[in-house]
Amino acid sequence: MLRKQQAILSGFLILILFLTLNFSYSRPAQAVISKQLETPEQILYQSRHTLQDNTGSSWQVVLFKRVKSGELREINLRLVGFPGEVEFAHVQPLKIQDAENILEADDVFSEKSPAPNVGQYDIKPILSQLSTNHLIELRLPLEKERTVKVPPAVILEWQSI
Repeated sequence: MLRKQQAILSGFLILILFLTLNFSYSRPAQAVISKQLETPEQILYQSRHTLQDNTGSSWQVVLFKRVKSGELREINLRLVGFPGEVEFAHVQPLKIQDAENILEADDVFSEKSPAPNVGQYDIKPILSQLSTNHLIELRLPLEKERTVKVPPAVILEWQSI
């Protein structure tokens, strides 16, 4: 009788261990990459990620690549924070820091932004300079600066689009 109880208890513990390991495993976040035909001659590529800043707030980070008649027109990085929580200081550039350099991307919405919590920056001139070996840090030009760390896999994805 004692052996039967021990076997049942052992089986129950193994089942709990298996379920705990199975449900606690988290898969890496998958990016949503889309290709959209805007006009017969123009294609828009997008890479979307949700990343957290140094305060724990979530940001939608979207890379846009627009190609018209086979010619690369623009590569922009759009950052969208929670409405009412953040406000971009437009005209200020986005600063991007990797291990060795601080690069700057010009504000595309310097004249007019669709909303205060939305910033968009021209990264075409600097995208190829971003390191894919380690995290980079986006220094968001807000009233109170926040930073968003971007993993190497995301940078590699941006460069491959």
